[in-house]
Amino acid sequence: MNPGAIVGAVVGAALIGGALVGVNNQVQAAQERLRTGITAVDQPKVAVADDAEADYCTPKFKEVLQRVLHACGLISGGRRGCKPADVQRLAAISDDEFNDLFAPLQERGGVIMFADGSDKLDDDGVKLVDELWEDRRGARYFFVVARASKTGTRKFNQALSHRRANSVKFRIEDHFKEPDLEKKMGLMWLGYDFAQLGTDYCKWNVSKPGKGCNAQAINRSAFVSWVDCRL
Repeated sequence: MNPGAIVGAVVGAALIGGALVGVNNQVQAAQERLRTGITAVDQPKVAVADDAEADYCTPKFKEVLQRVLHACGLISGGRRGCKPADVQRLAAISDDEFNDLFAPLQERGGVIMFADGSDKLDDDGVKLVDELWEDRRGARYFFVVARASKTGTRKFNQALSHRRANSVKFRIEDHFKEPDLEKKMGLMWLGYDFAQLGTDYCKWNVSKPGKGCNAQAINRSAFVSWVDCRL
């Protein structure tokens, strides 16, 4: 056989084979896009929210978490945030049970500390809020649980803890421009009426490590964390 003819046949077969592979890949890509609505090049490189499930997501943990999420409106809609009466009445949860909910998040979250009577995020607070928000790992819900110390009136501290929660929310809102933020963030402002923190929380990831920390200081704070559970 003519050598040129042989080469031509081989090249032709290769081109046909390549074309068939290309068509097959295009068909598979089209099928995948129909299934997911996402093209191959647009596939997310990090875990999506529904895939996040940490070891601490026990049935009991998720049961309590779901009650809190419903109470604060992240699942049921309408409400956006919780004050102490909401948490106690709508979530049917005690102080200890509420704090136990966040105990597994010691390594995941952090405590943003505020000055006495202040709702202003200082530079250390901003830095920790940003770090924790960016460490999403595919989680769906981000909690902000603000408190106040027992210095001052109940009404004043209720409003103060609300402003502290909003300070964290506004920082994330303004800096990260996250779409549909209210569907991802659960705000709780507890004043000093409910679920006060003990001094053992001074050993957690706090925004002012090495600074004086006592029962009053640790409650002038907002605990923030992503929660890695599917519901």
